[in-house]
Amino acid sequence: MDAIAMITDRRSVRKFKNEKVKRDTMKEIVSLSRWAPSWGNFQVARYTLVDDEATIKKLATDGVEGFVYNINTLKEAKGVAVLSFVKGKSGKLEGDDYATSKANLWEVFDAGIACQTFCLAAHAKGIGTCVMGVINDVSISKIVNLPKEETVAALIVYGHEDGHPAPTKRKDVDEILRFV
Repeated sequence: MDAIAMITDRRSVRKFKNEKVKRDTMKEIVSLSRWAPSWGNFQVARYTLVDDEATIKKLATDGVEGFVYNINTLKEAKGVAVLSFVKGKSGKLEGDDYATSKANLWEVFDAGIACQTFCLAAHAKGIGTCVMGVINDVSISKIVNLPKEETVAALIVYGHEDGHPAPTKRKDVDEILRFV
């Protein structure tokens, strides 16, 4: 699959087959995700993959702030990636001072790049994904026992697609582009 087809064909998938994704496949996806660019090449993104049903149910009840849409997706999920990042690195050049006015926001930026790279790598391997942002990062950290130097950026539900969603309407390029 070429890059343009991958970008235009990837969808947020919320319906999955009742089948776990093989751990070797997920390892390949994370291996590809390592190539996501990051500030200073610090590679702060971390991937905790959850395929244990009891843990996924706990994420559904305690990890998504009661957001019904996410709860319903998680109830049927066979796999969830907890995307986290190592705090206090991105945005710094030397020492403890941040290099820009964005300060530690670069951590989230790096996590976003890693998230999209993960989703595109999964799509290339035939695995559907859906990024969840309405989350309780503190609760999720406890559920999956993250190291204290990491914080949760997002949950990414993954699995074998049960049908491929139709494309959603996109804004016209002239609505989002300006030249100076």
